[in-house]
Amino acid sequence: MALAFELRGQGPRLAMVHGFAQNRLCWGKLVDDLATDHELVLLDAPGHGESQHDDADLWESAQLLADIAGPAHYFGYSMGGRMLVHLALANSELVQSLTTIGATAGTEDQSDRSERIAADEEIALRLLSDGLADFLHGWEEMPMFGDLTDEMWGRNERLTNRAAGLAASLRRCGSGRQEPLWDRLDQLSMPCQFLAGEDDQKFRDLAERMASHSNRLPSETAAVATAPVILGARHAAHLVNPVAVAQQIRRFTQL
Repeated sequence: MALAFELRGQGPRLAMVHGFAQNRLCWGKLVDDLATDHELVLLDAPGHGESQHDDADLWESAQLLADIAGPAHYFGYSMGGRMLVHLALANSELVQSLTTIGATAGTEDQSDRSERIAADEEIALRLLSDGLADFLHGWEEMPMFGDLTDEMWGRNERLTNRAAGLAASLRRCGSGRQEPLWDRLDQLSMPCQFLAGEDDQKFRDLAERMASHSNRLPSETAAVATAPVILGARHAAHLVNPVAVAQQIRRFTQL
């Protein structure tokens, strides 16, 4: 079964990939803004929403997404951003520009990765034993999401996911499973921007590092790589300040 997706709007094509435990319905007001002048490809990542392919890892997920969206500008949040870094490296000819928010190029320390894999396995088991509703209740209490209102959180939309799909995604696409890609970022040949919320210091640092690594070999054809900060927001900055995020995306899609 192909990945689930829907199209909205007209204009430059922008493929959008959500974060973990979200789906294509969870973009809030950002989609309404961007649909006024973009053709949006809103995708359900493997294991999320109406998509299957629960066994896809990050490279396989990237290919599945590329097969659906084709040539486009690409925007991904958190897990979706990590998938799109893989996509941009494997299918650079399709990616007209890349924007991520709250993403990383991987954890280099093997012990840290192993700890994260173990933590994700605990979450996966809890998902399968307690069910999706109980899991989401605890997930939304995490401090990194403390600036989200009930409307921004989109609980009803998140409840359309499957516990088994999310558990499989953690096991195959969790950040501990991501191989470090830092030494490959200078291969990115398209304009790139790595966004982070003003109050999300961990991912601000990661965004700045990703931009720095993307510009390690400056030349006439090097990627334009920046790390803008989205004011007044934590990890899910696109839900808290969608206007600012849309403005950043348009920097590249409306050149």
